[in-house]
Amino acid sequence: MLKVCIVTGTRAEYGILTPLLEGIQKDESLELQLIVTGMHLSPEFGLTYREIEKDGFHIDEKIDMLISSDTTSGIAKSVGIAILGMTEALNRLQPDILLLLGDRYEIFAAAQTAMLLGIVIGHIHGGERTEGAVDESIRHAITKMAHLHFTATEEYRQRVIQMGEQPDRVFNVGALGIEKIRQMQLLSKSLLEKAINFSFLKRNFLITLHPETLLNEKENLGILEALLKAMDAFPDIGLIITGANADACGQKFNQRLKEYVDRQGERAVFQMSLGQLRYFSCLQCCDLVIGNSSSGIIEAPFFKIPTINIGNRQEGRMKAKSIIDCKGITEDIIDAVNNGFFLARQSWMKEVKSVYGTGNTTESIIKVVKKRSCSHLIKKKFYDVLSDF
Repeated sequence: MLKVCIVTGTRAEYGILTPLLEGIQKDESLELQLIVTGMHLSPEFGLTYREIEKDGFHIDEKIDMLISSDTTSGIAKSVGIAILGMTEALNRLQPDILLLLGDRYEIFAAAQTAMLLGIVIGHIHGGERTEGAVDESIRHAITKMAHLHFTATEEYRQRVIQMGEQPDRVFNVGALGIEKIRQMQLLSKSLLEKAINFSFLKRNFLITLHPETLLNEKENLGILEALLKAMDAFPDIGLIITGANADACGQKFNQRLKEYVDRQGERAVFQMSLGQLRYFSCLQCCDLVIGNSSSGIIEAPFFKIPTINIGNRQEGRMKAKSIIDCKGITEDIIDAVNNGFFLARQSWMKEVKSVYGTGNTTESIIKVVKKRSCSHLIKKKFYDVLSDF
């Protein structure tokens, strides 16, 4: 059997990966190996590894890497700890291929380790741009360490090739997040209200704001305060606010968000982790998505609702017409929200489509993995685009 190992470090990433995990687990010619690390093992972020086990997945290795710090130095040290743990885990598991999704520092640690151990790497969601985050550099670095590439759009596929990757190793398979939505039976509004202990108002916002990792703490907290002040301008709207990632300044974000919600009475609720079912169910019930999460770019258009994308964290991503970009300034956010209300009333919003595929991503990835001989992939050649001119 072909041993396929997957690493997950965050609740959001795991939710996106579940269709692929299920597909590999069901395939009799593949053996699924699962490494869990990062936020999943942190009490502060809800010990979400328990949700993975409840979903029926066996966790082969747990790598505790987070130290009690949300500074850049703390994150750099966490990467070092992760590399030590990944080395031991991968030496024990001996996978034929390691599949990695995205651009976070936990995944960066896994990619470095696998590259040095001579393990074939398949990278999902390469070729994208997020110019307001350190993720931009991490993503492209993983691309150069990987041997197979599974991009979400044809434009991203061409960008990976532009980086010197062989075209016959780069596949446009769409986004796993879209596939996950199509598979799920979402909660009704009444069941969702019970699940998150919140009564929806006439209009409601779903808010997720992460720090921009290329900004300093003062600048990030300024954007957060601008968002909260903007929300004060809409006192009759319900607010469902989710926690920030384990990035630099993330702990301070969550503390401030909790303080804000505590003063809002019944019109607001804070959920550190909604999980995919409750998150997508909220998307189905809310009027606008606000913040800077990739879910507002990739999944929200599937639900035909506008996204208010704040700041530069997602700058460079391909975006549907339902996405409104704005600066992290109170007045700009208020204007964008009002534009979002206007956008929601337009008849063409019913025809909005995600630019990230149609939802058969798992089948496409597994087909490529099974077809390729891993032993022949480890040696890479640089594809020089300029040689074609």
